[in-house]
Amino acid sequence: MRIAVVGGGITGLVAAYRLRTLLGSGAEIVVVDRADRVGGILHTGELAGEPVDLGAEAFVGRRPEVPELLRELGLESQLVVPAGLRPLLWSDGRAHPLPEGTLMGIPLAAESMRGLVDAETLARIDTESSRPLAWYPDADIDVYSLIADRFGAQVAERSVDPLLGGVYAGSSRSIGVRAALPTLAAALDDGAPSLTHAVAAAMPPPSSAPVFGGIRDGYRVLLEALSARSAAKFVTATAATRLARGLRGWVVDPVGAVNAVVLATPAPVTARLLRTLSPAAAGAAAGIELSSSVLVALALPRDTALPQNSGILVATGEPLRAKAFTLSSRKWTHLAQRENAAARVSFGKFGDDSTLSWSDDDLIAAAAEDLATVTGATIEPIGALVQRWPGGLAQYAPGHTDRVAEIESAIANLDGLAVAGAYLHGVGVPACVASGTAAAHRIAAGQG
Repeated sequence: MRIAVVGGGITGLVAAYRLRTLLGSGAEIVVVDRADRVGGILHTGELAGEPVDLGAEAFVGRRPEVPELLRELGLESQLVVPAGLRPLLWSDGRAHPLPEGTLMGIPLAAESMRGLVDAETLARIDTESSRPLAWYPDADIDVYSLIADRFGAQVAERSVDPLLGGVYAGSSRSIGVRAALPTLAAALDDGAPSLTHAVAAAMPPPSSAPVFGGIRDGYRVLLEALSARSAAKFVTATAATRLARGLRGWVVDPVGAVNAVVLATPAPVTARLLRTLSPAAAGAAAGIELSSSVLVALALPRDTALPQNSGILVATGEPLRAKAFTLSSRKWTHLAQRENAAARVSFGKFGDDSTLSWSDDDLIAAAAEDLATVTGATIEPIGALVQRWPGGLAQYAPGHTDRVAEIESAIANLDGLAVAGAYLHGVGVPACVASGTAAAHRIAAGQG
């Protein structure tokens, strides 16, 4: 039995590992990837002699997938949680506490927005439940259109955009309600009479569990363990990599004949590989756009006067070049124990790839200057790393759930083929772990 996993990001590595556990040592598993390293947009570098994550550095801790996987791999001691400090929100040229009692920045009551938006907007939030709501079940619109109409543009730009930007490298204008806020869409579908009522119904139940988790020595620990435990053969792909139906299965260049294939590739690559095999799936995948970003990691003197907050998110329209700052030494207790302070500065949103072309020197200078602006501290980096992520994150635009349904329906009759990845059912690491696991089970079920 020979199985190809195309794509060596976290999704593909999880799929390869799960296939090994499901099919045993007799299966040959081949991972095909163009990169010179595994992990995709998860990457751990080294700064000032210490590991630093240059992609995602946290995962949603209230989902079980990553903690369970770490325990399964014997890496439970690597699991860390944040120190519990709150982030700030930079809007109108000053720092505000991140509003509490919101659903992805959407307020349950006007009080949570006080100080962040003007009096007219507060009144608009207060009276929203008295105004008729036009919502059509199964419809999908961008988040901005819903929030600006019901609560005002300031709520969308100052509260919702910073949070959506952190998840999708997009904004409320580029992200759809149904895919990004499924519980809110469900409440509206169920007949909530106002957005206020829908937010109340969609709020997650109270929990004492940490919202986020991390890995002490960086994601490379998890990536290396998955690679080793999968016992897969790793093959370098090329731009000419193709997928075709064979007489008894599939043919993947440059691997050759295989019994089954997992496509754990970004949406545009999936679209190219499926173009002749399933035009409908390829067309739907091609409709999923990607956003680019740049991350600058800074090592700072230990006594740098960073505020006692986990980070700073930036509202839309601010005259800063960066979109978000993680005060890593404040956010994570294990990082606070290091010799130097650390911070991460993020650039780029959907529709603006300009920072990809900036020089490293210009990016580092912009990161230091913007960090100084939002913290009021003197920022004098003693080391820096720049990581560019062209096309790193899928945009969950209006209609995204329909596109995903079309992809999965169109390939349902292609035996021995599964698709997986961050463009389907969630961009976070837990969602990718779940996607890779589901793909492995689909393939294993067909090989019995």
